[in-house]
Amino acid sequence: MKLNINVHKSVRIEMLPLIDIVFLLLVFFIYAMLSMAVHRGLPVLLPASSTAEIEKKSALSVTVRTDGTIYVDEKQISIENLAAFLKKKAEIDKDTGILLFADNSLLYQELFRVLDQIRIAGLNRISLQSEAEQQP
Repeated sequence: MKLNINVHKSVRIEMLPLIDIVFLLLVFFIYAMLSMAVHRGLPVLLPASSTAEIEKKSALSVTVRTDGTIYVDEKQISIENLAAFLKKKAEIDKDTGILLFADNSLLYQELFRVLDQIRIAGLNRISLQSEAEQQP
């Protein structure tokens, strides 16, 4: 008796491991994009707020430290030049907003001097940044 052992095996690509790898890559890239979110403010101790929300749309970042130094996107600017600098930046993008990072020990009057300069520059979309308050 003669057996015909010519079994033709076709090449096939296994889809399950391929799908697993695709999902792992997707998770990796999503995590990488979230960790590369631009935070252009300088480190200051922000005040706490129980209703604080994270601002998703980035704009110009204005940071005011305790000693009164002002930074716009990590570039130090004097209070006298702040309005002109912001006005020049606002001409590039008409829908410019301000993310204002102010140290929690900053004098109230200093904060209003900065807010006045921002308004003189013609910018009205101002977001005061804070940290989420820790609930006990």
